[in-house]
Amino acid sequence: MLRGRKLSLVTTCCLAICLVIGTLIPVASSETYPSRPVKIVVPYGAGGIADVTMRLAAQKMSNSLGKQFVIENRPGAGGAVALKAVASSAPDGHTLTMIGGGLTIAKALFKSLPYDLEADFTPISTTAFYGLLVAVRGDSPLKSVKDILEAAKANPGKLNFGSINVGSTQHMSAELFRALAKIDVAIVPYKTSPELLTALLRGDIDVGFEYDAALSSALQDRRIVPVAFTGQQRAAHLPDVPTINESGLAEYEAVSWNGLAAPVRTPAHIIATLNKAVVQAVSEADVRAATAKFGMESRGSSVEGLQTRIKSDVAKWADVIAKAGIEKQ
Repeated sequence: MLRGRKLSLVTTCCLAICLVIGTLIPVASSETYPSRPVKIVVPYGAGGIADVTMRLAAQKMSNSLGKQFVIENRPGAGGAVALKAVASSAPDGHTLTMIGGGLTIAKALFKSLPYDLEADFTPISTTAFYGLLVAVRGDSPLKSVKDILEAAKANPGKLNFGSINVGSTQHMSAELFRALAKIDVAIVPYKTSPELLTALLRGDIDVGFEYDAALSSALQDRRIVPVAFTGQQRAAHLPDVPTINESGLAEYEAVSWNGLAAPVRTPAHIIATLNKAVVQAVSEADVRAATAKFGMESRGSSVEGLQTRIKSDVAKWADVIAKAGIEKQ
């Protein structure tokens, strides 16, 4: 009888130990991340400044996390093709997507999209920020933001601003300038950056809103000169170019950014691991130096910081679109 009780006690203990081990094993295995190569889907073609930044970050993350982070370029429909695909991917941290400021404009501009930037994704971190230039011809009498404002107010409807496509960051930057300055100017959207540059050089437009990478050749020989930068602080590579907000429009800021996101419901510990790896990657000196050549500032953020940025940008551009009378597409 006593022997039977001892046997029963041993059996019970063994079963209890097995149950504890059984519950521990899945937890340990679920926390092993990454367990295979990670795909980062970039919703633009290879070679652009957004693609370059993400490739630099991916290489650093491969080194720090011990698995390959592979870039997959999937352009199309303004990013909708890539974002839709990633939104439906398994939320296990092995399929990520690059997101950016342009997507916050898209959410405000389009009536419907095949994904929801805020509902379908969990932000991880920003990777880079970059502002635009307000540029004029080298022989233009407009030498500053003050000159532009004075000319616009003295001659309502006479000045022409240029940007690229309606709904682009360039276009929204020009619209924001017009709205805050309360000036009557035309904004002419061109299909491509080269067309915008040609129009500016030819005198078809008086002022252009564009990234300096797209104007680089004309900036180098001073056929085009920058009169202002759209960020809140001066660009490190253009320390002599004042910002718009220090030039008379204190509320002005138009900065694009890139970042990384995962499908919603990706476990918090995976998001935390990725956030730490991204922030470390983009803060390294060689990454900062490489991105600076393209007029960008590589800079990470907290998850909450990126969530706040997305929400505030969506609201900001929705307001600009409404005030400009741009019809939702």
